[in-house]
This record gives sequence, C-alpha cells and structure tokens, in this order.
Amino acid sequence: MANLLQIEKPLVSVNWLHQHIDATNLVVLDGTIPKVSQQKTDAKFEEFQIPNARFFDIKKAFSIQGAAFPNTALHPKDFEKEARKLGINKNSCIVVYDTHGVYSSPRVWWLFRTMGFTNIAVLDGGFPAWKKANFPIEKKQIQDVELGNFKASFEPEKLINLEIVLESVKNRSKQVVDARSKGRFNATEPEPRKEIRSGHIPTSTNLPFSSLLNNIELKSKEDLEQLFKEVNPDSKEMIFSCGSGITACVLALGASIAGYKEMAVYDGSWTEWGSLTHLPIEK
Repeated sequence: MANLLQIEKPLVSVNWLHQHIDATNLVVLDGTIPKVSQQKTDAKFEEFQIPNARFFDIKKAFSIQGAAFPNTALHPKDFEKEARKLGINKNSCIVVYDTHGVYSSPRVWWLFRTMGFTNIAVLDGGFPAWKKANFPIEKKQIQDVELGNFKASFEPEKLINLEIVLESVKNRSKQVVDARSKGRFNATEPEPRKEIRSGHIPTSTNLPFSSLLNNIELKSKEDLEQLFKEVNPDSKEMIFSCGSGITACVLALGASIAGYKEMAVYDGSWTEWGSLTHLPIEK
C-alpha cells in the first residue's frame, strides 16, 4: 500500500506525472472537449493520448442529456455511477489533462471536488506539454477497466444555480467573476450561440481565463494572486461564470492555487443568464 499516491496541490507538472506514472492507484483522465471556436484541423492531438489514459466524456457521459443548457452537471448518484464505469475508486489518485493545454481539464477537476473527492490534480500544460517533453504517447484507445467503488459526497455550495447568483448580485455579498473574453463581457463581440444576449451579469468583473495562462501553462502563484486581487479587491467569496461552465473552472483552479478557499462555479453561466430575457444585464 506504500505506493498509493496522494496529491496535495491542484496542479502537477508533466515531470511529476512521468515520475509517478506506474503508481498503483493512479488514474489518468483525458477531459478534452473541442473549443467553441475550434475547427476540425485543430484537433490533430486527438489521435494520441498519454499511455493508459481513460476518456472522461464531459459532453455525453458527465452532463445531463437534454438539459436546457449545455454541460449541466450530473446528479451525484449518476456521477458516481459514471465514475465507477471509468474504474475510479475511493483511493484513486487522478490526474486530468486536455489536448489544448489548460482548457476543459479544470472542469473535470472541479466536478470531482464538487463530489467531495480531493485526490485529483490538473496536468499543467496538458497533452501539448507532455508531448513537448518527449514522454511516451500511444494511439487513442478505450481502456478495459474493472468497475470502481467511487463514492460521491456532494458539496452543493461548490456548483451553484441561478437563484444563488441572483441573491448574491442583489445583496453584493459575493463577487461574480466572468471568464469570457473582454469582447464578450463588454458586448463588443457576439456570443458564439446566436440566440443568447450579449453583455454580462450586473456587478460582475471580467477575468478572461486566457489571462491566467502563459501560452499552455498556468502563470505563477504570485501572478495569479495579483490577478484575483484586481478583480476582487475586497476578498469576497467568489462565484465564477463563463459561457457554459467550462472555463469558469479554469478560474476556480487559478484561485485555488492563489490560496482562495471560498468559491463556487455557476453551472448555467452566461448561456443560462443571457437566455432568460427577464434577467438584468450590463454592457
């Protein structure tokens, strides 16, 4: 049992993963989804994976199918069932990556955190950084795994709904931070989903998720601390929002590294807020 890995931080390097790749309880997850703007030609990495990686299907397996808004998180019992199908156990140590660098992998990390599971980290730089380091890769394949015994212990305050966001906006008790681009936040560029209004949630501040990155990797702890200080000078509890709940989790990752503890992700994000015409917006 001495070889059971325990992760203390929300981010690990490719060197760390390479060093621990044979650990008994290690599970490597590929949490890639296409970017909203992604063209087919961008998807060249998708033929390959880190050896023995298992695909965490955010869109089909780990979102409610037919929900009103995209990427709506599963109910805890359904999440538990899907995680077990991936061979994930109570004592697993999970490292999750994506093929963009750091884009959708934090969503997987945050979903597990929401389910009370903490022995998980995001791979800094993702698959591009792994490939750049010349570590082994293999053709993408479905892994044959035994059913796991993962147990969900839901923490609802980490993944919140519209009512809580509305209440926070009304009494200004929490700081809403929006991960979308400056253009989308200020309504100077259109939303990718044409039926959704442009603008932002009143009282929210803008911190584009890309500003947390140096190319494909996260910025330093000091840089992240500074960024969050600028958008949340009063050190309030933060609610992270984005287009559809994916890149808000990049902000949650960055805030965790910067030492913040009190935070939540608004699951419906701008797709929900911008769709509901009775809700107030700012531009």
